[in-house]
Amino acid sequence: MKTLKINDKESHYFDISETERIEDFPYSLRVLLESLIRQKNDKNIDQAYIQAIKDYLKREVGQETVFLPSRVVLQDFTGVPAIVDLAAMRDAMLKLGKNPELINPEIPVDLVIDHSVQVDFQGNEQAFLLNSKKEFERNRERYEFLKWAEQSFDNFRVVPPATGIIHQVNIEYLSEVISEKDGLLYPDSVFGTDSHTTMINALGVLGWGVGGIEAEAVMLGEPSSLTVPEVVGVRLIGKLGVFATATDLALTVTKILRDEKVVGKFVEFFGEGLKNLSLADRATIANMAPEYGATCGYFPIDNETLKYLRATNRSEEIVARVDAYAKANKLFYDDSYQPHYSKVIDINLEKVETRLSGPSRPQDMLELGDLSHNFEKFVEQQKN
Repeated sequence: MKTLKINDKESHYFDISETERIEDFPYSLRVLLESLIRQKNDKNIDQAYIQAIKDYLKREVGQETVFLPSRVVLQDFTGVPAIVDLAAMRDAMLKLGKNPELINPEIPVDLVIDHSVQVDFQGNEQAFLLNSKKEFERNRERYEFLKWAEQSFDNFRVVPPATGIIHQVNIEYLSEVISEKDGLLYPDSVFGTDSHTTMINALGVLGWGVGGIEAEAVMLGEPSSLTVPEVVGVRLIGKLGVFATATDLALTVTKILRDEKVVGKFVEFFGEGLKNLSLADRATIANMAPEYGATCGYFPIDNETLKYLRATNRSEEIVARVDAYAKANKLFYDDSYQPHYSKVIDINLEKVETRLSGPSRPQDMLELGDLSHNFEKFVEQQKN
């Protein structure tokens, strides 16, 4: 463990910078490695799981390891059943004559209420208030339960309705990128009960979607099993043209990566084109990971990350922490050295053009000029 002084404040962290050939590891695997080393003693993590990550450089992927993210984010559709399960566990503890308050999430859990939102009123100044009132009438029992849960469980917060979509809230408010607890610094990482939790990877935060049972297990301190993945590097070249949008880029990336069959793999973006993508652009690409089949589409921490943290009103203390820690622990993007990837795919941003997708699948991409022919072909298929 090392000491890091940031603005006259001393904190501690588990150092991975001295790991043999650390620069050769993809940044996403460095986050996994740090998590295992930091929690090795507290969670009785087998040394073999740490070695499995290190063996990546020997091209020995597929070995079993574990991952315990630093927090969990739930949406209300899948999250409510998980919290009901915790409440049921408390009832069971009470029947056994034990202390029910022993049942608590071991890591921070945020539940964002967004999936129950419906629009009944529109086109007038009172629409927002009327919709909010209707929403509370419809969901009164659920909201009362969640309010009880927030007051009863430790490490559990509820983000109220009308705040925003879960992924927006996660990236704009909940994540600090580098967290601090009791003077210990560590990378933020997250599991979510929504497949598009992957959007958070745009911020340099490793995370992906899991099922409700897996989320519950992690909430209660149980590491999640996974095999060491192949990490596909996507080298970004140049910058987007004047008329190309983030959507055009996301559809292009989705088409290319689906053709490359990245299912079950980590995808990590790098290259000189990285600096030409705003964090909003990165979020669009990272959000599409379920569509191109990867576990995550990871963007390392860099100056764009710091810029975004300031733009979303994070404190200068948080920004300084992210900057200092990421650089000290080899998690800050270094364009002078390319990590070892299982495979490298080049994407020239300058060649991205206006694209359309569909009508039913995002990977069914076509150029604007082909729209008429494709539409007629689709209509004929439906007739037949």
